[in-house]
Amino acid sequence: MKHPHRHGRRRVLLPAALVAAALAGTGPTALSPSSADAAALPRVLDSARTGETHMVEALDRGVVSVHTGTGNLVSWRWLGTDPDDVAFNVYRAGTKVNSTPVTRSTTYFHSGAPSHADYTVRAVVDGVEQGDSVHAIQFRSGYKDVPISPPAGGTTPDGVSYTYEANDASVGDLDGDGALDLVLKWQPTNTKDNSQSGYTGNTIVDGIKLDGTRLWRIDLGRNIRSGAHYTQFQVYDYDGDGEAEVAMKTADGTRDGTGAVIGSASADHRNSGGYILSGPEYLTMFNGRTGRAMGTVDYVPARGTVSNWGDSYGNRVDRFLAGTAYLDGTRPSLIMARGYYTRTVIAAWDWRNGSFTRRWTFDTNSSTNSGKGYDGQGSHSLSVGDVDNDGRDEIVYGSMAVDDNGNGLWTAKTGHGDAQHLGDLDPSTAGLEYYKVSESTGQPAALYLDPANGAVRWKLAACCDNGRGVAADIWSGNSGPEMWSSADASVRDEGGATKGRKPSSANFLSWWDGDPVRELLDGTRIDKYGTSSDTRLLTGTGVSSNNGTKATPVLSGDILGDWREEVVWRTSDNTALRIHSTPHDTDRRITTLLHDRLYRTSLAWQNSGYNQPPHTGFFIGSGMPTPPRPAVYTP
Repeated sequence: MKHPHRHGRRRVLLPAALVAAALAGTGPTALSPSSADAAALPRVLDSARTGETHMVEALDRGVVSVHTGTGNLVSWRWLGTDPDDVAFNVYRAGTKVNSTPVTRSTTYFHSGAPSHADYTVRAVVDGVEQGDSVHAIQFRSGYKDVPISPPAGGTTPDGVSYTYEANDASVGDLDGDGALDLVLKWQPTNTKDNSQSGYTGNTIVDGIKLDGTRLWRIDLGRNIRSGAHYTQFQVYDYDGDGEAEVAMKTADGTRDGTGAVIGSASADHRNSGGYILSGPEYLTMFNGRTGRAMGTVDYVPARGTVSNWGDSYGNRVDRFLAGTAYLDGTRPSLIMARGYYTRTVIAAWDWRNGSFTRRWTFDTNSSTNSGKGYDGQGSHSLSVGDVDNDGRDEIVYGSMAVDDNGNGLWTAKTGHGDAQHLGDLDPSTAGLEYYKVSESTGQPAALYLDPANGAVRWKLAACCDNGRGVAADIWSGNSGPEMWSSADASVRDEGGATKGRKPSSANFLSWWDGDPVRELLDGTRIDKYGTSSDTRLLTGTGVSSNNGTKATPVLSGDILGDWREEVVWRTSDNTALRIHSTPHDTDRRITTLLHDRLYRTSLAWQNSGYNQPPHTGFFIGSGMPTPPRPAVYTP
């Protein structure tokens, strides 16, 4: 069985001195004092031996009610801080509707109930019923619309007019109420890839509650270009105060959520081609509740001499990625990066006590790394996970990886790629697995790697710019994962053997129906893979996908209800974010994926570069073992 130390845990009472040291921040399991609430402390104690205890969001039940025409599917979160044997009762307007406590799943189908029925859930712990949860969010037509307000359009200096479209989003509890909120990036319709000249409108970022209340609006200003590669924002509770912060690259003229300007309000660093290749660059941490800029430092690395990155017009110097990683195994750190075609620099930051501290910087041009094959290995996205099973996260950056301490871990020297997938993809092998495709025509079109050391388990022959590739268990007829890509004619198993027809899409993924086999998410639809053809499970209406041919959603992940994943698209008129939640019941009980560390950090970096779907740190799929319970604490 995989990760045996993560299964069947027993509670261990530690010596009082060790507990005190942990809470004081001085012992080997040092914690924030605020973590010592009654619900979190037992889980801190029983996992201190493993080194896997880490801070997660203090979430509410996330109850949803999805109307199906014959009744309502009510689902809710099984939290990482809940007891393993917790049961649940479901109430409609104060009246219990289930005959016996729910233990097989975290769902209940209430037959014959109207779409407007009001539900709460009560946990049952050691036979004692607890208080009411939050009231269910109602998906009366199978979806919920969150109202949004597009910024006013404008005209660039070269006379091109533009409007705004809702683009990528992320989630975090911005105000500490236990409910996830949305952080939405607005893109002007004249966004530009780095390879394209021309001015763009400003990038705008909103903090939005699920009822549509806008908490704040940040205008990044004229000195941040708009497009997929310039603004990678991270939403996470970095300081453990129970409220998520928002981090992103800023510049002269950025206006925070209170209206305050960072740097010079009058500076305009755009050249005649619309590029911004001079002027200061900053990294700013914004308050999630107010949008106020709490701290700003120089962006690392500085661009320096633009041509040293490989060209003189900014195609390579202005390539940014971002992520969140538990580099100490316990608390999250911010990852900000620049470059992947040639030089790569990755900076790790801690946000503690209202200020930034740089933990380390990895630079392929440094004397330590130069000449070792780390340069030119980055992808259009990154992944984060504990690849060497030491309890701390590493950064998997395309065809190379950086250890939790900032040292190079390995390089496969197989070059740049568009898509990559890191997770517990295969239950038959210990640890995580890694699948990526290559854009470099002289390199293998796709590779299946051991992310602990970069060893290639199998690879395809070099052929072309392979722009899409996916790995997941999408077919119960094969044990373990399936992998496929644009340049491959078949779907393959974990050994590289062909298994027949590949799916109709190679884009996103979703756990949508009742079984643990994952579904295909592409454009505005969700399909179930079949060996002869795919079956349509959901077609979004009145909505649009994002990012051109990438056809990605605004966001996809387990953000509400049970462990299945919601998908968020923008309505075609950009007046709402439309959240779809599954109408399918399930017999599986799995802890909310938001409390799985690899999955939560994957959700955080989903918006970075070319968006990729999140994966879990344990296997979910056909024939899966009993899912592990996470060892977590909440601020």
